[in-house]
Amino acid sequence: MLARAQSLYLLIAALLAFSSTFFPFWHFIAETKYLLSDFAPLSTAGIIHVAGIYISSIVSPVIGLLSIATILLYKNRTLQNKLILVLILLFLVDVLSGLGAAHFMNEHLMQGSEAAVEHAPGAGFFVLLPEPLFFWLAMKGVKKDEKIASAYKRL
Repeated sequence: MLARAQSLYLLIAALLAFSSTFFPFWHFIAETKYLLSDFAPLSTAGIIHVAGIYISSIVSPVIGLLSIATILLYKNRTLQNKLILVLILLFLVDVLSGLGAAHFMNEHLMQGSEAAVEHAPGAGFFVLLPEPLFFWLAMKGVKKDEKIASAYKRL
């Protein structure tokens, strides 16, 4: 189970998903410095900002847990392949909700300040970026295992 390459890829993706919750997603410097991180919304930035932060805060650990669950489903390769596709979709939801929250935070800070607002992605954003690569590599490994298993069935 753990000797398979896709198990390693899914484990790395799970670690990245769990670690992204501990790093700030985006940095803002207006009159003061703001960090956009999980479960820390700025309530005055609007409902879309708050909803984006909470969605991103919930989806990241779900990706990690689902990645570990996918490792344990090594005998059912078709279900494993479908779960990897779900993980890719959840990754897109995670990143887009975080970017949406960052956008609305930027809009809120631009309205409240005449000075320029500096912003940059944080470590939490960069930790998330390699996840789809690991999911794609895991999917390739599952398909390779399926090909090997079907070859043995023909004999």
